[in-house]
Amino acid sequence: MIKNVHGSTVDFLGEAIVGGRYAVGASLPAEPLLCEELGVSRTVIRESVKSLVAKGLISTGPKVGTRVLPDENWNWFDPDVVNWQARVGLTAEFLRDLQDLRRVVEPAAVRLAAERATPQDIAQIEAAYAGMKKAVVEGGDYITFDLRFHQGLLRAAQNRMLWQMSKALSALLRTSFEISTSRKDGPAGSLPMHRAVLDAVAAHDPARAEKAVLRLIDGARQDIEQVLGSRKRLPRLSRPASQLKAA
Repeated sequence: MIKNVHGSTVDFLGEAIVGGRYAVGASLPAEPLLCEELGVSRTVIRESVKSLVAKGLISTGPKVGTRVLPDENWNWFDPDVVNWQARVGLTAEFLRDLQDLRRVVEPAAVRLAAERATPQDIAQIEAAYAGMKKAVVEGGDYITFDLRFHQGLLRAAQNRMLWQMSKALSALLRTSFEISTSRKDGPAGSLPMHRAVLDAVAAHDPARAEKAVLRLIDGARQDIEQVLGSRKRLPRLSRPASQLKAA
């Protein structure tokens, strides 16, 4: 989707901040300079600054101007912030924070899913699993179906806040899935673990579902640590999802 002038300006400035073009504590260039550089009006710059303030990237105030905030102030549940980080390059700290978050959120959500999932919920997760399996056997887009699988689990928890969180988590989860997919036999090896989670949720067995998803998350953590230890280049999520070759 093509973004409007405001959206494109927020993207440019957000990515520049996350990428370190403007250091923590530094001021953004003055409005006239930004207007000239980006070819936009002062109104667009001012509205874009408001958006970046809302995302926690900058602060504004009289006499101090517009200053870049440390990354602990950034809203890491905002998909834009995650996407900007992905574009400029993932970091080991980012990936480890992601794994900690998954270990906190997903097991509890899957327990709720096992208690509350409707037949429709289970059918949607089954369809996502079938797409994953087909991609392993015939080749294709495994990652999109993997995301749908995990989104389906969070939706099945029947909790509006968890579902809202899933929208941001999706951008985060893709980082993990890209790494797992890049490993030889990674997707094929993870299919039985996904099946175990699905079967436990379908059986409405919360304890078994929680145990199964923890195995899945810990397997992903091992994949990430191996990639970090090997010093291989981390995936850039600005590109289309990786495609599997036929088995």
